[in-house]
Amino acid sequence: MLRRVAGAFDKVAAVIACVLVVALLGCVSLGVITRAFGQPLIWTDEFSRFLMVWLAVFGWIVASRKRIHVRIRFVRDRLPASAHKAVELAIQGALALFGVLICVFSVGLIAKNRDLEATTLPVSMAWMYLPMLLAGVVTAAQGAREAVGAVHRAKPAARREGDE
Repeated sequence: MLRRVAGAFDKVAAVIACVLVVALLGCVSLGVITRAFGQPLIWTDEFSRFLMVWLAVFGWIVASRKRIHVRIRFVRDRLPASAHKAVELAIQGALALFGVLICVFSVGLIAKNRDLEATTLPVSMAWMYLPMLLAGVVTAAQGAREAVGAVHRAKPAARREGDE
């Protein structure tokens, strides 16, 4: 059941990321075209910033969930094999803590910017920080899940293609 929910979440996140890419491309293109004709739409720059933040967060979520994010194992690989599990557990625990901290600080940012309106758009600046809350939740959950996996894993995870 939980795997099905996670799979559905992953698919929705990937679709949202794709929609955001297309929206960002369209918004930036519209801004360029209207400037070329001497009638720039002033809201395209600000809307592009909002879209870029949301896209970066959804890219982060998709990469984390698929475990295709950059992972540097230089230091860990130079430690004795017996220490790999402990290092992995520490890394994933730190990642979960990082996610919790992102949640805590993003709630503060959202609250502080709730009453502040964007310069060229009739929306609250809180929308700029809202995706960080989701990123924090996903990061904390992913880190906790990976930490539990590291504890139960009999041997260190095999290197995946693309791991650095």
